[in-house]
Parts: sequence; C-alpha cells; structure tokens
Amino acid sequence: MKTLIVIGGVFALGFFVFHVFFWKLFNWKQELSKLSSINRGVMQVLNLCLMWLFLVFGYVSLIHTDELISTPLGKTVLLGIALLWFFRAVEQVVFFKLDSAISVGFFLLFLIGTGLYAVPAFA
Repeated sequence: MKTLIVIGGVFALGFFVFHVFFWKLFNWKQELSKLSSINRGVMQVLNLCLMWLFLVFGYVSLIHTDELISTPLGKTVLLGIALLWFFRAVEQVVFFKLDSAISVGFFLLFLIGTGLYAVPAFA
C-alpha cells in the first residue's frame, strides 16, 4: 500500500508541473484576454489553487505515508484524494467527451489516480 501512495505522490507532483505550464500550453495570455476580468481571474486563481492542492497531495503522500495508512484521518484523506480523481474522471467525460485519444488518455489517467488512493483507503 505504501508503494501506491508514493506513486500517488509522484502522480500529484506531475500534475503540479503540468499545471505550471498551463499559461504557455493553452496560450492563456491571448486566450484569457477574451474573457471578462472576473472570469480571467477565476481561471487563473483556480489553476493556482489546484497547483497548491497537488503540492500538498504530493507532500503528504511522500512524507506522511505511514500515517495515511495507519490512522482514521489518514484513510479519510486517502478517500478524499481518491474522490477528487474520480470526480475529475467524470468531469472529463461531461466537459471534454471521449472523442479523442487525448481525452480518453486523461480519463484513464484520472482513473489511475483514483485507484492509487482508493485501494490503500479501503485496504
């Protein structure tokens, strides 16, 4: 179970790095300028908050692995992280459909994230 959680921590840190590059990957300087200032701000703030969340997930998974496995609070945290990835998988289908290989790939990636945390949560 520890191995799954450590892999989950690396997984989360990978998503942190991915989100760092959102401004460049999605040409946000130009694309977000088409939005109202409120919506432009919301997009960026949500991305920054997700980045922070992924850092916390990575830190907790890599540094507090034993506590995650052995305490009720740890199991709750594991379940919460698993649910975040599960709901993100559902949102992939709802908002992006599964009409491209990239979309299917992300959907599967989010299901993997679900499993990395759900399996230890229920073990």
